[in-house]
Amino acid sequence: MKGILEERAVRLGEYIIEHKSTVRDTAAVFGISKSTVHKDLTTLLPGLNAGLYREVRAILDLNKEERHLRGGEATKQKYACLKRLKHQ
Repeated sequence: MKGILEERAVRLGEYIIEHKSTVRDTAAVFGISKSTVHKDLTTLLPGLNAGLYREVRAILDLNKEERHLRGGEATKQKYACLKRLKHQ
């Protein structure tokens, strides 16, 4: 069981780096919860592969800095869609 968790943590890290993905998107692709992705990346990965962890941490930090922008864009799109539906 332990080997499976470690393998998953490395695969999650590689996926995030390869796709510049968010925790939410990664969780959806792997079919696991955001909490599981975050826990694997922040608790297991540093002990398994420090170099990979540093790269993943940089992407996670960037995502955290940008999340207010993504949230604002999502809200903008939501209301634009509602406006289009209202006018149809």
